[in-house]
Amino acid sequence: MPAPPPTADTGGADAAPVAVLGECVADAFVRPPATDAGTPAIGLDVLPGGGPANTAVALARLATPTRFLGRISGDVFGRLFRDHLATSGVDLSHTVAAHEPSTLAVADLDDDGRADYSFHAENTADFQWTAQELATAADGPLTCLHTGSLALVRPPGGEEIEALLSDVRNRATVSIDPNVRPLLVDPAAYRSALPRWCAAADILRLSDDDLTHLAPEGTTLEQAADTFHADGARLVVITLGADGVFASLDGERLHAPATPVTVVDSVGAGDSFMAGFLHSLHAAGTLGTRLDTLRPEQVATALHFGARVAAAVCGVRGANPPWAGEL
Repeated sequence: MPAPPPTADTGGADAAPVAVLGECVADAFVRPPATDAGTPAIGLDVLPGGGPANTAVALARLATPTRFLGRISGDVFGRLFRDHLATSGVDLSHTVAAHEPSTLAVADLDDDGRADYSFHAENTADFQWTAQELATAADGPLTCLHTGSLALVRPPGGEEIEALLSDVRNRATVSIDPNVRPLLVDPAAYRSALPRWCAAADILRLSDDDLTHLAPEGTTLEQAADTFHADGARLVVITLGADGVFASLDGERLHAPATPVTVVDSVGAGDSFMAGFLHSLHAAGTLGTRLDTLRPEQVATALHFGARVAAAVCGVRGANPPWAGEL
């Protein structure tokens, strides 16, 4: 999106950044084959994506100081990722220049704009983290570390990222988004890890689709939130698509409606919601600790702003979040 970096209030130019740790994914969208072509073929439009990378881009475009912690390949897709992140204002100084290939996801959209993905992720750059690489990447002051998705659950790097969280927790707010991908990772792996993630996290965000994989059938939003609270997460946020978003702060329930929008597709909507949500909390000065100063009204404001950012993404094709001035 050709727009200059916005000049919104970010809490000061020297504010410690929000770091986003995870994968970049090349999202290949299927085009209908040309009917007049001599050879049958499926067309693909490739866009930069990946849940954590989408969140980093959206945060930076909202003028939150944002650092991406990722292993980015030197292949054609890796060059696409670096250009997309850098031109959006993301700090790439702590990324790893990886020799492995990039992760590819082929997205087939249904009539409602929901994406059904097939992943090509074996031995790709995003998941090969070492403890030393992570320690170097996460070095320095941070306000918040947001992570999750495939990088947190896939071996061999997932265990190393999980171990990093206990160290980062001593100096920054920790936010986790499981972003369940059942076609690539057995949901049982997420269910097994989730109590540990809640113990490490201050903020847990998941979608209603995630909840169907992570909680027993018939579990209410309130019951799920109470389970996650008991495991350690103080703030639980569950996005509900057109039904808005639910949150629970230490057991105090909140709800915000979805922002009306004509949906083109929902790719990146949850990632962009989380960016808007963290941006609002960062601007309010509530990140950096165990959410000790966070008040319910600040959560409500963040829910509404996150919903606005998510709606803006749903109104365009692919994960193309808005700049601050466009909101």
